[in-house]
Amino acid sequence: MKLSVVMPVYNERATLREVVLKVLSVPLEIELICVDDGSMDGSREILAELRSEHPQIRVVLQPHNIGKGAALRRGIQEATGDFVIIQDADLEYDPAEYPLMIEPLIQGKADVVFGSRFLGGAPHRVLYFWHSVGNRALTLLSNCLTNINLSDMETCYKVFRREVIQSIPIEENRFGFEPEITVKVARRNLRIYEVGISYWGRTYEEGKKIGWKDGVRALYCLLKYSLKEPRARTVAQAVPAPDRSTVSR
Repeated sequence: MKLSVVMPVYNERATLREVVLKVLSVPLEIELICVDDGSMDGSREILAELRSEHPQIRVVLQPHNIGKGAALRRGIQEATGDFVIIQDADLEYDPAEYPLMIEPLIQGKADVVFGSRFLGGAPHRVLYFWHSVGNRALTLLSNCLTNINLSDMETCYKVFRREVIQSIPIEENRFGFEPEITVKVARRNLRIYEVGISYWGRTYEEGKKIGWKDGVRALYCLLKYSLKEPRARTVAQAVPAPDRSTVSR
C-alpha cells in the first residue's frame, strides 16, 4: 500500500524542511509530491536539496503563484499511490497521524476520510475565536446543503482513494478547494468518515495566510457547487481492503 502525500508550498522556508522530514518519517510507503506555487523566499532551493537527498520526493514547479487549489490539482494528477492525502507545508497538522487517517480506507469502509480538529481529545493550540466561529458556520452551512454531518469541513487533512479524487474535476485555484471538494464528494454518495486529529495552529505573525476574504469565497463556493453539481444516482460500493502485509515500509 502506497500513500501519496500532496503538499502545496508557497513561501514556507521556515517550516518546509521540518515538515518534509516528519512526512518521510511516517512508517508507510510514502510518495511525497511537493508542488511549489511560485515561492520567492528560498523554498524552491530547499525542495531541490531535499529531492536530491530523498528519492521519495517529487517536486513540481508552478510557473508563478496561482493558488493552493491549483497546486493541489496539479499534485493530485501526479499521484500514483493507493491513497492520496493533503498536507500543508506548515506545522499545523501532524503527519504522525497518517495511520489513523487511512485506517477506514485500509479496512475498505471509506472512500474519503476527513481529519476533524473538533473530534476526540487530541491536543489543540488555542488561537483565534472568530476563526473557529467562521469555521463552524461554514461547516454548518455545508452540512445543510449536502445533507452530511461533518464537524470540520475546512480541515486540511483529507485522504481519498486515488481513483476517487482523480475522477473529481477540481476547479478552484485558491482556498475554495475545501468547500468545492466537500460538495463534490457528498454529491457522489461516497462513503465518508471522520477521525479526530490534533492541531497546532499558527498565528499570522508565524505565517498564517488565510483571511476573511477566503471565508467569503468559501461561502460563495458552497452555494455555487451545491447548485451546479449533480447528485450521483448510484451509491459507492465497498472495495476490497489492501493487503495489510504491505502497509509498513
